[in-house]
Amino acid sequence: MKESQFDDIRPYNAEEFPKAMQRIANSSSFPILASFVYPGEPLEEVRQRIANYKNVYEFQSQTMFRVNERVIEESISEFTCSGIERLRPDKQYLYVSNHRDIMLDASLLQYFLLTQDFDTTEITFGANLMSSQLVIDIGKCNKMFKVERPGGSLKDFYRNSLHLSEYIRYAVLEKKQSVWIAQRNGRTKDGIDSTDQGIIKMFCMSRPDDKIQALSELNIVPVAVSYEWESCDILKAIELYQSQYTKYIKKPGEDLNSILTGLLQRKGRVHFELCEPITDQELMQYDHLTNNEYHKAVAQLIDSRIIPAYRLWPNNYIAHDIRYGSKAFQSFYTKEQREAFLRRLGHLDKYDECDLDQLKDIFLSIYSNPIERV
Repeated sequence: MKESQFDDIRPYNAEEFPKAMQRIANSSSFPILASFVYPGEPLEEVRQRIANYKNVYEFQSQTMFRVNERVIEESISEFTCSGIERLRPDKQYLYVSNHRDIMLDASLLQYFLLTQDFDTTEITFGANLMSSQLVIDIGKCNKMFKVERPGGSLKDFYRNSLHLSEYIRYAVLEKKQSVWIAQRNGRTKDGIDSTDQGIIKMFCMSRPDDKIQALSELNIVPVAVSYEWESCDILKAIELYQSQYTKYIKKPGEDLNSILTGLLQRKGRVHFELCEPITDQELMQYDHLTNNEYHKAVAQLIDSRIIPAYRLWPNNYIAHDIRYGSKAFQSFYTKEQREAFLRRLGHLDKYDECDLDQLKDIFLSIYSNPIERV
C-alpha cells in the first residue's frame, strides 16, 4: 500500500508538519492555549517555540507532554497506569479502549507511554470533531487520523469502513505505528462499557482471507480507563434524559464544550490498565465460528479483559447504595465521600424543567452500572 491512498484521513506527514505548527502558533486562540500550558511564560517565547518544532516527537514530548501534566496538576488527584510490563517497546499494538472522555482517554495514554519510553500511538479522530483549522492542525500533528461517523448510504458506510480498516492495518504493519481506537462509536454515557462487534468486523475487512490472522497480526491490547468522577457526568445525564423523549441532536459547539469540560472538570483519581494482549491461541478457539459469530465472540473476549480491569471507586458504591436504598456497600466509602457525592448530585436541582427524580436516577446509574457488570 502507498500512504498517498490515505491522504484523506492520515495524520500530517513530515513535510506538512512545520507549516501546521506555524499555523497553530499564529492562530487567534493561541494566547489562551499558551496561558494554560505555559502559565507565566512570555507569549512570544512560547509562540516561537511552537513555531520552530520540526517533528511530531518534539511537539508531543515537550508541549503535549506538558498539556497532560497541566491537566493532571489541575484536575486529577492521582494518576496511575499499570500493565506496561505486558508489552514490548519494539512492538506495535492496536489499543482498544473503553471510552469515557473525548480527548483524555487517548491523550493520557500517550503521556504515560512517553514516560515509559514507548512510542506514542496514532489515534482515531472523529470527523465531527474537526470543527476548525486549529483543531485539525493540533489533531493531525498528534498522529490523529480521521474517522467518518456512520451516516449516509450503506455503500458509503461500507467504503469508509474498509478504508479505515486498510489504514489501521497499514499503520500497524507497514508504518510500524501503534494505534488507539475506542471500543465503540462514541463515548460510553451510561457507565456500561461494551465492545461493538462492528468494530471487530471493521478490523477484519482488510484481511478477508483469514479472520484469525486479520486480528492476530494487529496485536490487540484491551485498555480499561477509570475516572473517579465520571467525565462530563452531568452533561451525559442530561443527554440520556433528553434522548428518552426525542432524537438527541447535538447543538453547535457541544463537542467542544464536552472536550473543555472533560479537560477542566475535577476527576479525582484516574487509572489506566493495559490488559493482557489478545493471543493467537485465544482467537484460534473461534476458528470454527461464522464471521458474525467470530466478531461477536472477540468483542466479548475484549470485554472480558476490560470489565474486570475497570477500577471501582467510592462513588460507584455510593451511587449504587443511594439508587437502591441500600447499605450493602457502605464499608467501601466514608461519610465525607458520600456527602461529596450528594453535593455533586445536588447540582442537578437547577434543571427543574426536567423530572428531577428521573434525571437523578440516570445520573446515579452512570456511576452504579459498572458494579452490576463485575
